[in-house]
Amino acid sequence: MAKFFGNLNAVLIVSLILTVALMLGLHPGEVTANSVMRWAHLFFGVLWIGLLYYFNFVQVPQMPNIPDDQKPAVSKHIAPSALFYFRWAALLTVVTGLFVAMFSKYLVPALTLQAPYTMIGVGMWIAIIMAANVWFIIWPNQKKVLGIVDAEPDAKAAAAKMAMMASRTNTLLSLPMFYTMVSFNGG
Repeated sequence: MAKFFGNLNAVLIVSLILTVALMLGLHPGEVTANSVMRWAHLFFGVLWIGLLYYFNFVQVPQMPNIPDDQKPAVSKHIAPSALFYFRWAALLTVVTGLFVAMFSKYLVPALTLQAPYTMIGVGMWIAIIMAANVWFIIWPNQKKVLGIVDAEPDAKAAAAKMAMMASRTNTLLSLPMFYTMVSFNGG
């Protein structure tokens, strides 16, 4: 059993099989592209925001407490891996959310903030802004901070500050985004 639980890929495959079995077993004939996208949207959203909160509540505040000789363990191994899942979860959360809106026939009215889809539309725009922060501000700056791309010490310091501010912006936007998503009752 320890060997199985030690293999994340095996655990995820079995989890996916169990999820499909539950979908088909508990809702036979009701599994649609929309229901699969809703489930995937929730999964990727939890992964994305979970990592956002990990960075903001754990990793960034603890980095000053880590001895300098141990920081490469984070910057060369943990952070690049976490940022990989972070940025792809952000993209897949937005993409699956757009598919849910499309399958539910409110994509255009929501994105254009038309009633009664204003609430979800605002949430969708917040999520799009947050994902853009991940891909176009946080990730390019983190590549400098982590040494994935070459940068002078002053450029690394500026990149760290910019990445942190964008990440904190996403943390700030996460609660309003949650509110709009949870409060939407249509579709």
